[in-house]
Amino acid sequence: MPTPPAAPAAPPVPLTADATEPTAPPTPTATPATPASPAGPASAPAPLAASVDTPKAATPATPPTTPTSPIPPAAAEAPRPTTPPTSAEATEPKASTPAPTPLTAPAETPESPTPLSQPVAQASDPAPADTPELDTPPTPLTSPTPPPTPTISPALNAPDRDRLLHGTHHAPHSVLGAHSVPGGVAFRAFRPFALGVTVVAGQLKAELHDDGDGFFSGLLPLQGVPEYQLLVAYDGTAQEVEDAYRFLPALGDLDLHLIGEGRHEELWQALGARTMTHQGVTGTRFTVWAPDAQGVRLAGTFNFWDGTGAPLRSLGGTGVWELFMPGVGEGELYKFEITRPDGSKTMRADPMARRTEVPPATSSIVHASHYEWNDEEWLAQRAELPAHKAPLSIYELHLASWRPGLTYRQLAEQLPAYVKDLGFTHVEMMPVAEHPYGGSWGYQVTGFYAPTARLGTPDDFKFLVDALHQAGIGVLMDWVPAHFPRDDWALAEFDGRPLYEHADPLRAAHPDWGTLEFDFGRREVRNFLVANAVYWCQEFHIDGLRVDAVASMLYLDYSREPGQWTPNEHGGRENLDAVAFLQEMNATVYRRVPGVVTIAEESTAWDGVTRATHHIGPGGFGGLGFGLKWNMGWMHDSLDYMSHEPVHRKHHHGEMTFSMVYAYSENYVLPISHDEVVHGKRSLVSKMPGDWWQQRANLRAYLAFMWAHPGKQLLFMGQEFAQGAEWSETNGPDWWLLDPSYGAEADHRGVRDLVRDLNTVYRHTPALWQLDTDPTGFQWITGDAAEDNVFAFLRYDTDGSPLLAVSNFAPVVRHDYRLGTPDDIPAWHETLNTDTALYGGSDITNPDPIKPEPQPWHGRPTSIRVTLPPLATVWLRPA
Repeated sequence: MPTPPAAPAAPPVPLTADATEPTAPPTPTATPATPASPAGPASAPAPLAASVDTPKAATPATPPTTPTSPIPPAAAEAPRPTTPPTSAEATEPKASTPAPTPLTAPAETPESPTPLSQPVAQASDPAPADTPELDTPPTPLTSPTPPPTPTISPALNAPDRDRLLHGTHHAPHSVLGAHSVPGGVAFRAFRPFALGVTVVAGQLKAELHDDGDGFFSGLLPLQGVPEYQLLVAYDGTAQEVEDAYRFLPALGDLDLHLIGEGRHEELWQALGARTMTHQGVTGTRFTVWAPDAQGVRLAGTFNFWDGTGAPLRSLGGTGVWELFMPGVGEGELYKFEITRPDGSKTMRADPMARRTEVPPATSSIVHASHYEWNDEEWLAQRAELPAHKAPLSIYELHLASWRPGLTYRQLAEQLPAYVKDLGFTHVEMMPVAEHPYGGSWGYQVTGFYAPTARLGTPDDFKFLVDALHQAGIGVLMDWVPAHFPRDDWALAEFDGRPLYEHADPLRAAHPDWGTLEFDFGRREVRNFLVANAVYWCQEFHIDGLRVDAVASMLYLDYSREPGQWTPNEHGGRENLDAVAFLQEMNATVYRRVPGVVTIAEESTAWDGVTRATHHIGPGGFGGLGFGLKWNMGWMHDSLDYMSHEPVHRKHHHGEMTFSMVYAYSENYVLPISHDEVVHGKRSLVSKMPGDWWQQRANLRAYLAFMWAHPGKQLLFMGQEFAQGAEWSETNGPDWWLLDPSYGAEADHRGVRDLVRDLNTVYRHTPALWQLDTDPTGFQWITGDAAEDNVFAFLRYDTDGSPLLAVSNFAPVVRHDYRLGTPDDIPAWHETLNTDTALYGGSDITNPDPIKPEPQPWHGRPTSIRVTLPPLATVWLRPA
C-alpha cells in the first residue's frame, strides 16, 4: 500500500458538543451503531495529535460532509447508570462506541476505516462478523484487530464531587489528574472559577468538558498517560500550568514509616513545606500531620487563599497529608484548611513552618535556606571538653530588646564584639522560636521550627549565630517544650480534636499560664519535640538548649490541688511520659550533635537531672540526661542573704553555705536570670541594701563570690553595669547609664569593668572551672564566721593549684584577718579585689605578697593575715 501523504496539522480538539475535525472522517455520535452508507463505513475516533497521519482509503469515495460531532467524554455518549459508579468503576458505553486511536502512527489498516466495535470486513460490506463468507476475502491486517474496548465516563461521580467541594476527600489524586481507563485516558481537573481547561501534551491540545462547579473532564483516546500541562482560562487571561494531581507522592515510604513510629529524627525534612524538583518539575511539597481531619486543603498567595481546588491526599495510616504544588516557590504564604471530624473548618499555620510572617500576622512562608556557614573552626573545637569541665560564663539576653530595633544582621555587628569584650564564653538567647505575643518574651511558642520574623529571616539568624561563633562565643538558646498557647490558628486542637495536647483536660491545661501542655505520651508529639531540639542544634549550629519549665513537666500535680490531677500507673505524682520524653530528647541530641549541651531549668530536688539516662537512681528512674541544671536553690538563698542589712546577715549565714551541701549532686549553673529582675523583684543592684555606694559594693562582692563558687555562671543583660531599673522587654537595658556625659557613668562603668575582669581571670584560672562537679575541687577555710559575715574557701584545679576566695559582707574593714592556709604555698598575691578604685570601691587592697605564718588556724598548719575591704570579695593566688 503506498504511504499516504502526511495530514495537515490539527487545531486544538475541544471536548465539547460542537467539536469538529476538519481533516478527519466523521466521528461517530452517541447513537446506536448503523450500517455504513455507500460512501464508506463509519470511522474510528479522530486522531488528536498533529503528528498522527490518517490513512487514505484505496478506493476513492465521496468525501463526507464534516458533521458537528463530539469527541468523548463518554458521558455524552452513554447513559448514566442507576447507581453512580465510584472512581474505580467503569461506566458501560453503548455498543457502538468506538475504540480510541493511539497517538502514534497506526499499523496498516483495511482500505477503509471500520468501526473497531466490529470485526473488519470488506470496505463495501457493512455486514457483521457472523455474515457468511463472501467471494472476495477480507483484507488481511498486519496485526489482529483488538476486541471492542468499553469506555468509561470521565466525569466525576456525585460522591467524589461532593467530597471535593466540601474539603473531605482523602484521595483527590485518585480521581483528579490523568488516569488510564478502558477507552483511553480520562483527564479530570478541579479548577474553581476557571472558564475553560485544555489539556496540552506536545502537539495535542484538547479542551475538557465543563462539568460545572469548577470540574472539567474528558476522555482522550490515548494508549497511555502522557506528560501534559493544563491551559486554564480565566476571565481575561489564560495560564499554562502543571497539574498538581498528576504527580506521585513526594514523601517516601521510609519517611512515613519513621513518622508512624515516632522516630523520624529529621522530621523537618519530611513535614512542612519543602521546595524541590519532583518528577522533573520544580515546586513545593506540602505535608502536614492531621490524623483526625476529614480532609486538608492548601490555601495561600498562589491560589488567592482559596484552597477549594488544592486538596491534599492522605498517605496511609500515618495521619500525614501531602500535596506537591508545581510552580510554587520560596516566599509564598500558606496555611492548611482542615476539615474537622464534625465537618467544620479551621485555617491553621503549619506546625513545621521554617519561616513565618511578622506577628501579628500568622501565615507560614515557604522557605529554603541558602546560607553558607563559616564557623568550621568553632564546631571542630567545641567538643574538646564537656561543658561541665570547661569554662562557661553565660550572658543571657533578650534579642528583641538588647538593642531595640536591631535586626539579626545588625545585632551581628554589635553583639559579638560586646560579649567578647566582657569575656563571656557564651550567650544565652531567650526563646527565638516564633511567638505571637511579645510580652511572653518568647515563652509561648507557636512556630517551633521558625526563628521569630520580628528580626529577620532564618538565614539572617544563622548569620548572627555564625558571627558569634567566629568571635569565639558559644550560642545557647531557651527552648520551651513544656506547653504552647491556645491560639486557634496554631497547635490547639489542631485537627479538631486534642492532638498535640493531652486528651485528658486535667492533663492538658496548664494552671499557671493558661496554656496547653504537650501530650508527651503520644509518639508523634514526642517526635515533633525531639526532632525540634535536633533541628535547632543541627540546622542553626546552636551549641546548647536551656530547657524551660522542666519541673512543670515532671510532676502531674504541679500547681494543681488535690482532685485536679490523676496519679500515674504506680500511684505516684511523677509524669512518666515526660520523663521518657526528656530522656529521649537528651540522648538523641547528644548522639546526633556532638559538643552541644542541654541545660535544665528545674527547681525541685528531682534526683538525677544531670545523670546519664541509663544510670538508675535510688528513686528507680534513670537520669534525665541533661548536661547542666540551673541551681535555683543557690540563687534564691544567696539573693535572700544579700537583701538583708549587713547587721542582720549573721542570722542568715547558712543561706550562703547550704548550697555546698548539695553542690555535687548535679552539674550546676548559678543563674542570675531575667526572672530575677522583673515583675517587682527589682534589678540586681536594687536588691542590695544601703545607699548607692553600698548597693554597688554589695553587688560587686556578690558577683565575685558567685564567680568563685562551684558551678557555671549566668548573668542577665543590664546587670553587668548595675542597671537600677527592672528589665522591660519594650525598652531593654538602660544604655544611657554608660554615656560619658552622664554624671554617674563611672559608677556603672566600674561594675562592668569588674565583670570583664572576673571573666578574664576565670577563663585563665582552671581552679575556677575544671572541678566544678568534683568535691576534690573545693575546701572550706571558714564557713561559720557568721559574726563577721565572712566566707573563705579554696578552689583547686586538676593539678592541685589553688585559688583562695574571701568575701566580707560587712561594711567594715577587717585588718589582719587571719585565715588558715595550706602549708605548701610559700606566698599569696591578690589577683582580684572588688574594692579597688577602678571598680568604684574604696581602694583598700593587699598590694604586697602575703606570706604564711606557722600559726595553725582553721584546722590548718599555717595561716595568713589579710586586710578585708568592706563589702568586698578578694581572690588570692600562689605568688
